[in-house]
Amino acid sequence: MTGTEYQHPLMAAYRKQLDTRFPQVEAVFDDLMAEALAVLTREGIDAYLEAGRVIGKLGRGVEPMLAFLEEWPSTAKAVGEATLPEVMALIQRMQKSPNGRAITPFLQTLAPVARRLQSAGQLQYYLDITLDFMARTTGSIHGHHTTFPSPGLPEFFAQAPNLLSQLTLAGLKNWVEYGIRNYRTHPERQKDYFSLQSADARAVLQRERHGTLLVDVERKLDLYLRGLWQDHDHLVPYSTAFDEIRKPVPYYDKLGIRLPDVYDDAGEISGIDRYRAVLAHIVGHRRWSEAQVADNWSPFQRMAVEFFEDCRIETLLIREYPGLRQLFLALHPKPLETACDPETTSCLRHRMAMLSRALLDPDHGYADAALNDFVSRFHAVMAEGESSTKEIAALALSYVAKTRRQSDQFARVHFDDTVVDYRDDNRQLWKFIEAGDEEEAFDEKRKIEPGEAIRGLPPRHYPEWDYSSQTYRPDWASVYEALHASGNPAVIDTLLAKHAALAKRLKKMLDLLKPRDKVRIRYQEEGSELDLDVAIRSLIDFKGGATPDPRINMSHKTSGRDIAVMLLLDLSESLNEKAAGSGQTILELSQEAVSLLAWSIEKLGDPFAIAGFHSNTRHDVRYLHIKGYGEHFNDDVKARLAAMEAGYSTRMGAAMRHAAHTLGARSADKKLMLILTDGRPSDVDAHDERLLIEDARQAVKELDRENIFTYCISLDPRADEYVGDIFGRQFTVIDHIERLPERLPQLFMALTK
Repeated sequence: MTGTEYQHPLMAAYRKQLDTRFPQVEAVFDDLMAEALAVLTREGIDAYLEAGRVIGKLGRGVEPMLAFLEEWPSTAKAVGEATLPEVMALIQRMQKSPNGRAITPFLQTLAPVARRLQSAGQLQYYLDITLDFMARTTGSIHGHHTTFPSPGLPEFFAQAPNLLSQLTLAGLKNWVEYGIRNYRTHPERQKDYFSLQSADARAVLQRERHGTLLVDVERKLDLYLRGLWQDHDHLVPYSTAFDEIRKPVPYYDKLGIRLPDVYDDAGEISGIDRYRAVLAHIVGHRRWSEAQVADNWSPFQRMAVEFFEDCRIETLLIREYPGLRQLFLALHPKPLETACDPETTSCLRHRMAMLSRALLDPDHGYADAALNDFVSRFHAVMAEGESSTKEIAALALSYVAKTRRQSDQFARVHFDDTVVDYRDDNRQLWKFIEAGDEEEAFDEKRKIEPGEAIRGLPPRHYPEWDYSSQTYRPDWASVYEALHASGNPAVIDTLLAKHAALAKRLKKMLDLLKPRDKVRIRYQEEGSELDLDVAIRSLIDFKGGATPDPRINMSHKTSGRDIAVMLLLDLSESLNEKAAGSGQTILELSQEAVSLLAWSIEKLGDPFAIAGFHSNTRHDVRYLHIKGYGEHFNDDVKARLAAMEAGYSTRMGAAMRHAAHTLGARSADKKLMLILTDGRPSDVDAHDERLLIEDARQAVKELDRENIFTYCISLDPRADEYVGDIFGRQFTVIDHIERLPERLPQLFMALTK
């Protein structure tokens, strides 16, 4: 085709073929056709105009027609114009269903989706996902067979380009599948999920993404902050996936340290090391930076102060841990000195990035005289000690005065190799005298929310089994672990004295359980006694001039018991009830029983730990350490046992999974987890009573695969209705709770003899 074919008569024919009277389309028709004619074949133009005409007659206004006419040429260029029939078939399906209002968002995002997919086959897969979505979520809300539209479909289309920028099509399918399964009959929750507003949606998205996820390394980073920097704050993730114009950067305020939810590796620097660099930089600001009054400073002056101050605190960090220099320099850009042309471009950011590199890198190699002058002045200031933000700000202002150029005002700015992405946004570096949006007190101590004091470490997130869909809900339960509060250890001593007669009987049983078989270990260089046969042979070798064997000793080890035990206590509210036939509460009887059991296991010499748990929804499962494997049954442990309190609910599966981390790390041949509970698994946010029972059952299966033997001691007289479903035959129901102090140690001995 030549340009002469596209004159007015031909455009008139195209207008007639499109057959539209929308003034909005008429106004841009020539421009739309110019793009289409540059991309589409003659047959493609006919199909394009016919499809536009059909969409314009749907009765849904001008928006879908305009969206199609604008987006289709780019779509066809990416995936081929032969995909148009499948696209139109989907539009017709939506028009005939209650989902007609989703046509516009589908068409508006079609081109960016196609550019991500880049093939007709991939686009067809995307359309199949959409068709399945519609079929399973339309007209079935709360069981009503009426013409309800799919609530999440428009939101899904709106988010599709961003989702595909993070996920493969397989990952997208998994993400959609999860939302359909769990929220098909909940319209508001479905909208929240597919618009990426819910925690669930973000959790599943993170599961399907690549890179180092903050949720996976949060505990390591918290320990890094505590151990290396003696600092701690909440690590709050934010998403970098959905801000196309201005990507957020790390920062901290009174609510915590804000970090990206995922970091990919940067060359040889792993994602977790990128997190460590960010945290080290933020710690430096928190230690050494002081907020400056910024009302009368220009943007250039503030930028210079920020760059100089960033380098000051990194210099101080490197003094403390010299290895940080290599990490910072690996992540810091190294701009080429000649990369920016000051005649046509604002080189302000370029100069600052070069200066920042030079202040940290002794081998920077830059020749600029002003840059090298201020590098020398900077190190002279730093040589006098820590310096201060005020002193370094004065140096920064001098740099601005000396290096300002007219071209710094140009609209075109050089950005290449100028972003130091491990640094925060420096909002804490400024304070304002005049009231305004920037006036928040970022340097104030973070307020501790009610109930937060008990949470010693960041939460650990565990999946939960959904028996209805036979899938896991990722990162569903948040477990907070802490050391149990302490009371008076004399209380436990009193309880043990109360059961002195029982303790005497138990001691006889324990003596029978103690391993007596001794196994001789020969050929030891060091041992408890001389191995006479080997010693004589070595002496003969020595007399004969041969090199004697130095392994002339032997030792012994006890054979028969190699077991590690975890005692997991249900500390839910129901333990405060009075036990039938006793004047004591179930909690008091449990306290006595656990004390006797702990005394018994200590006598046996088996390594064991004790922990309690309760929950207040899936967001707050509390796991309380009472005794660790490295502790003896001493006054510290007794003090924690004495302070046992009951409250909240019983999310058993999450607690078992968390306890398995500690028990699974033991090197014992046999690993036993004893669960002492008085009721069925339940929680206030679990409305289906089978849900947490089935999750606990799945947790038992998981532990079994890890070679951890689980056994339940239930104090619930109605336990036969559910406990077998969870533990199979691995349980005992104690109907007469007043006998618990006697039965519990006996059960343990029977299980481990």
